Amino acid sequence: MTKRNGILLAGGLLAAGLLAWIWLGRGSTEKGGIHDVVADGDIPPAAVARVERHNIGSTLSIAGEFKPFQDVDVHAKVAGYIRQIYVDVGDHVNEGQTLAVLEVPELAAQLTGAEASVRAAEQQIRKAQGDLQRAQSAHSAAHSAYVRLKQAADSRAGLVAQQEVDDAQAKDLETEGQTASAEAEIASAKQQLEVSQANRKQFSAMSNYTRIVAPFAGVITNRYADTGALIAAGTSSSTQAIPVVRLAQTSKLRLVLPIPESVVSQIHLGDPVKVRVQALDQEIQGRVSRFADSLDRQTRTMETEIDFDNRAGHLISGMYTETRLSLREKKNALTIPLEAVSRNGDDATVLAVNAENVVEERKVRLGVEDSTRVEVLSGLSEGERVIIGNRSEYHNGEKIQPKDVSARAATTGSES
Repeated sequence: MTKRNGILLAGGLLAAGLLAWIWLGRGSTEKGGIHDVVADGDIPPAAVARVERHNIGSTLSIAGEFKPFQDVDVHAKVAGYIRQIYVDVGDHVNEGQTLAVLEVPELAAQLTGAEASVRAAEQQIRKAQGDLQRAQSAHSAAHSAYVRLKQAADSRAGLVAQQEVDDAQAKDLETEGQTASAEAEIASAKQQLEVSQANRKQFSAMSNYTRIVAPFAGVITNRYADTGALIAAGTSSSTQAIPVVRLAQTSKLRLVLPIPESVVSQIHLGDPVKVRVQALDQEIQGRVSRFADSLDRQTRTMETEIDFDNRAGHLISGMYTETRLSLREKKNALTIPLEAVSRNGDDATVLAVNAENVVEERKVRLGVEDSTRVEVLSGLSEGERVIIGNRSEYHNGEKIQPKDVSARAATTGSES
């Protein structure tokens, strides 16, 4: 029994020693592995991109809103009651089409009175012309009688009494004055006719305003009055005159964009525009049609408009859009990714990687940029590498393991 216990004890000690040797060997291996990882981690990896040449364009994305090309409240020129209104909301009308007719009884009476005044003035002219003819005839006879008596008296002294000659001369002068008076009467009658005709023209024009017509082709977007409503004349801003209808020209729409002050100098007539209409999930093309050429003092923006043909009626006034304006474009420009640049006001820097894979912080001067890349005017050369991503993990003079993710590396499969 004692011999058996000794054997078991020896076996247990042998097993314990074997387990201790295995554990110590494993720990040493794991410790060596950790050390190796730490040693490799002394040089951190970094994603880099090369300075490459690309075509680059500067674009501006801005929200806008469609507006009717023309949009007006149609007022009545004269006050009156609406006798008939022919249109309602949504009706499409043509230029010159009658929208409503007003009832203005006193205006009709004024027009009738003006026409009567014209007829009276015409009658007065005819009467004055008859008086002038009679005066001219009387003057012609009196003048002939005077001339004959004068000639006879001059030919033989004492043949005609001087009194008769004087009476004939007085008659001649009297009829001459009557002729001049008749001519003045005609002139006065003609002036009165002109006044009467002007009044008739005025009242006739005012009567025409009882027909309210469409100033241009469009669609009725609002109706403010119904049959029988009293409409005030919309000729003075001091009166609270309500319009009859609101008319909008929607066959052609304006897209109005507020352009920021920083880029207004780059806006030109005819510049291409890409417009995405979110409500229709559709992109349409256009060009700059006009701009205000002055800034709004409050918003510091310049109102810019693009016209769109809408005869098909697909676009609706008030729709919002996302618009991209092409401002500048450069061919074969030296560029880097936007995420490689750190900006501080007007200053910009990048973390360049030299041939020894050491980080160098450099100042760069930038030019045109788009949504992904920016042009480098100075500070870098083509083919150099710059760090992209989180710049705070690296510092000037640090050595890195560069991982090239530039477009050229992706094409060639090269890696620094």
